[in-house]
Amino acid sequence: MRGGDDRSEGLFSYVSCEARVPQGHPWRAIRAIVDEALEVLSADFEQLYSRIGRPSIAPEKLLRALLLQAFFSIRSGRQLMEQLDYNLMFRWFVGLSMDAPIWDVTVFTKNRDRLMAGDIAAKFMAAVLNPPRVKALLSNDHFSVDGTLIDAWASMKSFKPKDGGSDDGDDAGGSDNGSAKTKGRNAERDFRKEKRSNETHASTTDPDARLYKKAQGQAARLSHMGHVLMENRHGLIVDALLTKATGTAEREAALTMLKRLDAQHRIPLGADKAYDAAQFVADLRDINVTPHVAQNNTTVTMG
Repeated sequence: MRGGDDRSEGLFSYVSCEARVPQGHPWRAIRAIVDEALEVLSADFEQLYSRIGRPSIAPEKLLRALLLQAFFSIRSGRQLMEQLDYNLMFRWFVGLSMDAPIWDVTVFTKNRDRLMAGDIAAKFMAAVLNPPRVKALLSNDHFSVDGTLIDAWASMKSFKPKDGGSDDGDDAGGSDNGSAKTKGRNAERDFRKEKRSNETHASTTDPDARLYKKAQGQAARLSHMGHVLMENRHGLIVDALLTKATGTAEREAALTMLKRLDAQHRIPLGADKAYDAAQFVADLRDINVTPHVAQNNTTVTMG
């Protein structure tokens, strides 16, 4: 007998988010590790918040939500709040009940910035990697390092002279014949033949962003640079850094992360040809690291 396509809404629901997540789901193991790390950070959370005033978003819930955003590549806080509203597994992982209201995105962002300013992210990552069952997954025999560009959330139109001058020209859509300039939207720009560099220009909306490209023939973009140090047994990240985008940032970040690794024996390190610099190789050997760096055989022909 065919069932009817009727919708029946119960007045009350007695099923929790906990019951909706299968017992063998991998996120249960992740949640257990995360909760242990958050317990270790409880004292650090106390120092960040006042003892009086209106309660804010619990830092534990906020960090769990940020983990979801990273794992599932959710592009914005607004989209994260949207998914928290209807995704039962997300609600369970963060610690929200079925009928708990979702935070306003601006409130979420302000509370997130407080944690970032308190250097909680680095402490949280260290606490996650410290439990014995996690350390058992990490190899200390061989590591790899790499860097990538992260697009800044800044328009190229914000890249303006540092001296306060203007190289905009008549770019608002009008002309000298009396036609009205475009209003209510960003002015159009033609950057051809303009000479702009990080020495003379800076973004007005993201001063830390730099105009950079990693290879010849690519367009330069306002960017930051992200770096990761990875162990090669399971491909797990053991350290990460975000720096300004410069030609030496990858090598400098690699040395910083390797020194924080505090290895007890000589370790080999794999890297691509962006790390093929004599001084970097020498610095690696000085800190008891054996470099396995791809040779940079690119030749530049001068015209």
